[in-house]
Amino acid sequence: MTKKIAVIGIPGKWSTEVLADALEERTGFRLVLDMADVHADLESNTMWAGDVNLCELDGLAVKKISQVYSPNTLDRIELLRLAENAGVRVFSRAETIIRMIDRLSCTVTLRNGGIPMPKTCICEDPQVALQIVKDYGEAVFKPLYSTKARGMCIISADNDEADILKEIEAFKADNQVMYIQQKLDLPGRDYGMVFLGGEYLGTYARVSQSDSWNTTINSGGKYALHEPPQSTIDLASKAQQLFSMDFTTVDVADTDDGPIVFEVSAFGGFKGAKEGIGIDAAALYADYILGEVAK
Repeated sequence: MTKKIAVIGIPGKWSTEVLADALEERTGFRLVLDMADVHADLESNTMWAGDVNLCELDGLAVKKISQVYSPNTLDRIELLRLAENAGVRVFSRAETIIRMIDRLSCTVTLRNGGIPMPKTCICEDPQVALQIVKDYGEAVFKPLYSTKARGMCIISADNDEADILKEIEAFKADNQVMYIQQKLDLPGRDYGMVFLGGEYLGTYARVSQSDSWNTTINSGGKYALHEPPQSTIDLASKAQQLFSMDFTTVDVADTDDGPIVFEVSAFGGFKGAKEGIGIDAAALYADYILGEVAK
């Protein structure tokens, strides 16, 4: 019997559509949906996209839950638990994704798991933040809900104290809880280490092509193949095991003191895997999904 797997993502976006293409090629069924168009009826325990009851499908592959992360994103993920309760396999499981959307939740899980990360402080008091900047010398202020370095800023201790406080207050205006990380002197590249079902597939580098402080593709970075030592693979494997994602990438960078982990992605990147490593992650993921729902 044909399995019906819907893809939750951003209709028209490359990564969403290539996963839908791969699943359609294997099953003949195609449904791409935006969670903004989904409504749930808690009385009947149903969840609808148009006239399709998602609780009657075999699986839901979550490629993107929203274009921009916010606390509202968590509510969208909560709805997926309705489908799971009805026996629908969600990739990755809703409880797992929820723990990763909030940057602080992800960081605490990694630190509790003994994963090396940049020095990080969390506070709400601007005066405490000021002292953190002084201690770090240069600090990256990161929103708790963001992707691809959106909303991040660097504050340097070289500035006048009054100017530092102004920058902190400007960040705090949109971020009551301030996530502050020491800015590291990295060699113009970091790595996305790809895992499927907990198995390591390969690593791509994001290489800076400008004087931007980050290497994201949004800031002009380019993908390239990278072959890390086994010790770094083991570290990334340990990090992703803390979350049990079906498909993910672990963001890693080299430092003078050894590799560190920035985060484990809630969804992982297909484009980096394709352009950097040369693997069709969407096809591999589709095969994995169908294998899981057949169990």
